[in-house]
Amino acid sequence: MKILVFGRNGQIATELQRQAPARGILLEAMGREDADLSHPENCADHIRKTNADVVINAAAYTAVDKAEGEKDIARRVNADAPGSMAHAAAERGIPFIHISTDYVFDGSGTYARTTHDPTSPLGVYGCTKLEGEKQVAAAGGWHCILRTSWVFSAHGSNFVKSMLRLAETRNHLTIVADQVGGPTPAADIAATLLRMAEAGSSVEGGLFHYAGSPDASWADFAREIFLQAGLDISVEDIPTSAYPTPAARPKNSRLDCSRLEKTYGLLRPDWKAGLTKVLRQLGQTPKGQF
Repeated sequence: MKILVFGRNGQIATELQRQAPARGILLEAMGREDADLSHPENCADHIRKTNADVVINAAAYTAVDKAEGEKDIARRVNADAPGSMAHAAAERGIPFIHISTDYVFDGSGTYARTTHDPTSPLGVYGCTKLEGEKQVAAAGGWHCILRTSWVFSAHGSNFVKSMLRLAETRNHLTIVADQVGGPTPAADIAATLLRMAEAGSSVEGGLFHYAGSPDASWADFAREIFLQAGLDISVEDIPTSAYPTPAARPKNSRLDCSRLEKTYGLLRPDWKAGLTKVLRQLGQTPKGQF
């Protein structure tokens, strides 16, 4: 099997490249210099010419706050490019897998959102990602859209690496505690995407959710990072209102992942175990732990 992946340098695509060889999968990863998502038709052309069996779009405009002032580029990258890719894949009869986000929801309530629940994004990032989902579905080919949340790994920019960086100069941090979701290891997302690619159109496509377990707040997540890394950093819970940002964040990012379990037999990953692996990769394992 051969997979064409967009977003070569991102967290998820990096993990896809690490895992594919062990599964006997040939993977061609496209970076921005190969396929710039701000030029959607260029990306579609790569799909029209590919000999890949499956296409995965792991690229996105993810600068949530910056997107508030860059609506046009965010829309091209997050909506128009996936739409063009999906149309090209549909023309070729190639399964198309696309990654989306919990930000398509408004974050109200405390219940886990299902794939059938109504969407209502709070900002430009969420709006453009939702538009991307709609364009992918409208293309008419077999597709999977995997919504995930709070992605972390040993590479790229993410919450784990930010906390470790702050811990180098501080011993007390104030972290938002009223936003709750499922931290999700990029390695587990990659494994899920490869499972989807292997199954291809032999199973029903559409929308799926995948997020780490158990649900936690950002403050809970930070405490676990410092605990596992053996760092004596105190964490003070604060409300979202005490940490204003240009773009609103959903307070409830809980995702119901039951459809993925029913279709693929995949359970929510244990993010604490995933965190242990990431910290080892970063050389942050305390003495006495292996």
